[in-house]
Amino acid sequence: QVQLVESGGGLVQPGGSLRLSCIASGLAFGAAIMSWYRQAPGKERELVAAITSAGPVTTYADSVKGRFTISRDNAKNTVYLQMYSLKSDDTAVYYCKATHLGVVWGQGTQVTVSS
Repeated sequence: QVQLVESGGGLVQPGGSLRLSCIASGLAFGAAIMSWYRQAPGKERELVAAITSAGPVTTYADSVKGRFTISRDNAKNTVYLQMYSLKSDDTAVYYCKATHLGVVWGQGTQVTVSS
């Protein structure tokens, strides 16, 4: 059974940081393109960052460039999203996605940035 499990979300003050983790099971993690998306209330789900299997090559939404870093540890079947200088606009449910011979989504983890 293919599964992605996110963790690390929570409540943080503006300017703070969080690190999200996504552990994959049941798929060839090393061959998968891994991505983080987010969905704020009343808005469409949007791509935050992605990392390829080879290279790896990373890509970011303009709104998070310079503040967020995506990375992966293939030995641990885990992808991370390190978030710094968080803003209220970053408040959303963050989803992990794996793309390899199909697409799998995690269940999401809530990130709330508020004082």
